[in-house]
Amino acid sequence: MKSFVALYKLLRGLGHMLKGVWWVNRHFPKRSPEQNEAWVQAWSLQLLALWNIRLHVLGQPVLNGPMLLVANHISWLDIVVMHAARHCRFVSKSDIQAWPLIGTLATGCDTLFIQRTNRRDAMRVVQEMTRALQEGDVVAIFPEGTTSDGLHLLPFHANLIQAAIAADAPVQPVALKFLDRQSGAISLAPAYIGDDSLLVSVWRTLTAEGIDAVVHFGAPQAAQGRERRAWAHDLRAEVIRLSAAAP
Repeated sequence: MKSFVALYKLLRGLGHMLKGVWWVNRHFPKRSPEQNEAWVQAWSLQLLALWNIRLHVLGQPVLNGPMLLVANHISWLDIVVMHAARHCRFVSKSDIQAWPLIGTLATGCDTLFIQRTNRRDAMRVVQEMTRALQEGDVVAIFPEGTTSDGLHLLPFHANLIQAAIAADAPVQPVALKFLDRQSGAISLAPAYIGDDSLLVSVWRTLTAEGIDAVVHFGAPQAAQGRERRAWAHDLRAEVIRLSAAAP
């Protein structure tokens, strides 16, 4: 029975994504950025509801940009969860741009794509992030550079944080956590690490009894003279603290 329920949720989720692709292609060019951002947030909340994932937002999401959001990275689900809590422009690996459905949705959300193995491309993305922040956007990054299990954070890479320094923009640390609804313990169901395939991670998420997604927004920080490596170290410590403070 659990497999049938999961398959039903998977099919409904695929239908929701197809609807999203149609809406992005047909309506986004004719609407204002603010209208599109509101639609993305509503669409993300609907997807979480379809998949029986409850969202809990702690702290205060920034109301207006410029702001760089810096979060830990656990799963493919992180982007949906953060969009549901507060729309933002993500920096994501360029591979996603070619993924069916997801690539179109990510492009429609004004994602900034980066070739992670190309240092020159990282410099280009920092410049694009700087311009976006100067124009008042809310941009989000996962400075671990890859996913971790949510129990232990990897070191934060500092390169992209340079954009906040160059734009003289604040940074808001964000802690993400997935909990088993029945026990309240950390849920590893959405984790996307090691040898996991995307399909295995999605299926594990959909067969879980119930998952709560917690997004804990910390207080925005200014650089206050810190260079990017020192700031990255301090931001990582704050994300760890926020994660421990969340229920």
